Amino acid sequence: MNGQLATSAVTSAADPAGVWAAGLGTAGVFALMIVLVWQIAATWRARMLAAREEQYKRLANKYAQLLEDNVELHRRSIEELTATRKSLTSMEKMMREIE
Repeated sequence: MNGQLATSAVTSAADPAGVWAAGLGTAGVFALMIVLVWQIAATWRARMLAAREEQYKRLANKYAQLLEDNVELHRRSIEELTATRKSLTSMEKMMREIE
């Protein structure tokens, strides 16, 4: 009986169909693992790109706000310069009248 079990174990281990099935099963598991890792990496990359895009949008909005503030400051400076020119012109006119 012991001899039959040993012979049966050797025969089943050398069975070509069993070897192929084990090889295909192992290859399938590795293929599944590769696909899972690939998909996890692709998902992570997509999330990073989305986060970067959101940062770019916030940066663009901040830049637009700063540009609007700068335009407003420029407009105020021009108004003050115009008022100063008018005041200087009237002073020159007054000084000419005094001479």
